[in-house]
Amino acid sequence: MCGRYAASRGPDDLVEEFEVDDRPEQVLPASYNVAPTQDVYAVLERPPRGEPEAPVRRALRVVRWGLVPSWAKSPSIGSRMINARMETVAEKPAFRKAFAARRCLLPADGYFEWYGEVKGRKQPFFIRPATGDVLAMAGLYELWRNPGAAEGEDPWLWSATVLTTRATDDLGQIHDRMPLLVEKPRYAEWLDPSSSDPDALARLLVPAAPGLLRAYPVSTEVNNVKNDDPHLVEPIEVEPAPAGAVPADDPDALF
Repeated sequence: MCGRYAASRGPDDLVEEFEVDDRPEQVLPASYNVAPTQDVYAVLERPPRGEPEAPVRRALRVVRWGLVPSWAKSPSIGSRMINARMETVAEKPAFRKAFAARRCLLPADGYFEWYGEVKGRKQPFFIRPATGDVLAMAGLYELWRNPGAAEGEDPWLWSATVLTTRATDDLGQIHDRMPLLVEKPRYAEWLDPSSSDPDALARLLVPAAPGLLRAYPVSTEVNNVKNDDPHLVEPIEVEPAPAGAVPADDPDALF
């Protein structure tokens, strides 16, 4: 499961990293404790609004984390749709249409998982690229029309979910699930809305290769969604820690 992540990069950095054509008017603040139902950035491709036959454009959009299916009666269902399991995404009613045509990338600095307990509380770990590069999590997005929207109000809610898979052996000791990642050479293929073959799409997604990610314990302050500060992703020393975790004083040690 991916239930929290950090996303500190602004639009300028993301536009360059993902070679975006269109950027949003809304600018989100850096967040080191992104929680479900909050607004996040997503990279996606689709034709310009009102021009379905026009060539697709790559856009950076603001979406709500927690996918709301088009048929949902209420957007509240999104709080239970923050992750989609890759093993079943092509069959699940809530996700199969989005998987076929509405795929996205969710940029992150890294994500949090919890393991064991320290002083009666679950110990959070931050998992991020060893290089410090952006983490492009595979996602799906959906549009939900609010039937009760006021006149002049945009009735469309954009929302997204993170695709997950079984964790690799080196990270599985912390949690048995992890986000699926999209490598830069595969961005275009993953985002292409004309590609819909489930097997071909599945081949674009792979768990993080050994050595790509590093994990280390961080402050339990991240447990409270009200806390949001850069120190939440800084390593700390704790005992005990799972075998193989990166010690706070060994920044070059990798999984």
